[in-house]
Amino acid sequence: QVQLVESGGGLVQAGGSLRLSCAASGRDFSRYTMGWFRQVPGKEREGVLCTGPTDGSTWVADSVKGRFTISSDNTKNTVYLQMNSLKPEDTAVYYCAASLYHCSGYIYDSMMSYWGKGTLVTVSS
Repeated sequence: QVQLVESGGGLVQAGGSLRLSCAASGRDFSRYTMGWFRQVPGKEREGVLCTGPTDGSTWVADSVKGRFTISSDNTKNTVYLQMNSLKPEDTAVYYCAASLYHCSGYIYDSMMSYWGKGTLVTVSS
């Protein structure tokens, strides 16, 4: 079992930056691919980025490429989502998730085994 808790969401102006954290507890955190998803009310949840457990593999959705980055600190069992140049369309609830699948490309809900409860990011224009 892995428990995930996101933090760092809030209100930010367009063009600003925000860093989300996802603290993991449980066994074998370093085995998991970690991903970030987001969901706008009324829309499907979309995968945004992932990072592999040990090989440094990453994937970034086109919608955030060049603006968002993912990193992890295995000593702290924490994954980070650095969001720069934020746009109003980035407004969503952001979730972190863990998977035993490899981070090799597009990520989707059914490949993830564990989820956090989400943190709201609001970008004002």
